[in-house]
Amino acid sequence: MSTYLPTIKQLQYLVALHEHGHFGRAAEASFVSQSTLSAGIRELESLLGVTLVERSRRVVRFTPLGNQVVAKAHRLLREAEELSDLVQASGKPLSGELRMSVIPTIAPFLLPKMLPRLRQERPQLKLFLREETSDAAVESLNHGRVDCVLLALPFATGEVDYEHIADDRLFIAFPENDPRDPPDIVQPEMIDQGRLLLLEDGHCMKEHALAACNRPEMRASATMIGTSLHTLVQMVDNGLGLTMLPEMALDAGILKNTKVVARPLNSENASREIALIWRKNSPRADEFRLLAEELRAG
Repeated sequence: MSTYLPTIKQLQYLVALHEHGHFGRAAEASFVSQSTLSAGIRELESLLGVTLVERSRRVVRFTPLGNQVVAKAHRLLREAEELSDLVQASGKPLSGELRMSVIPTIAPFLLPKMLPRLRQERPQLKLFLREETSDAAVESLNHGRVDCVLLALPFATGEVDYEHIADDRLFIAFPENDPRDPPDIVQPEMIDQGRLLLLEDGHCMKEHALAACNRPEMRASATMIGTSLHTLVQMVDNGLGLTMLPEMALDAGILKNTKVVARPLNSENASREIALIWRKNSPRADEFRLLAEELRAG
């Protein structure tokens, strides 16, 4: 067995550099100076006796061996996280640190109701939140950057455990006095694919909207320009098209001070499932189920 082994901190620096592709941004994400991060990676290379990163003024490029080491480092860091989780799970539930990613089509509508109550009822819980798209949130979970994710299903999450939080109906939103305004409910065939505004790639809401329409041709023709639901509402309010909104956004008042109306969509897939997911076989599974109960109560 080697006397000298890489440290967790060195592996964290290496993984951060691989993720961000830039020493400055990696150092910022690691909450250290750029010189500290660079020195840590050089120490790791010296320890292993190999070059992991090719450096130049403009480009950070990992060697083939460097990429293999990063993949192994992800697994080692995840094991270290699970060791920490195992110890923490033996204490009082929902106490200490918990890192959760929340997708942008849920965060501004659910968290304002949930966080004050959670702070009051669970004062020992230190909840660190990251708002990320579904793609980024699942990647953060798999790489151990977060402990759990609040997102909407169906979505490709890989091997995870989860708890159902709520069903969230989908509505079609369009300008007030639109001549095609249906009286009560929207049929999928009534949607003008040339006017449909959706979120950009990476948001599961885009896939849910297309599935709810049940019209495959829309995937190629829909105008996907929105970075958030609030942006899409403003686009609709200015007569640039129509969009799809979840019921929780409507309940939270996303249409307030606009001339946008919403009608339910009459489709078999016109809803999404809000769920809390975590890594399969996590030692904190009972804690996450308890958190899911808190979320359902909100």
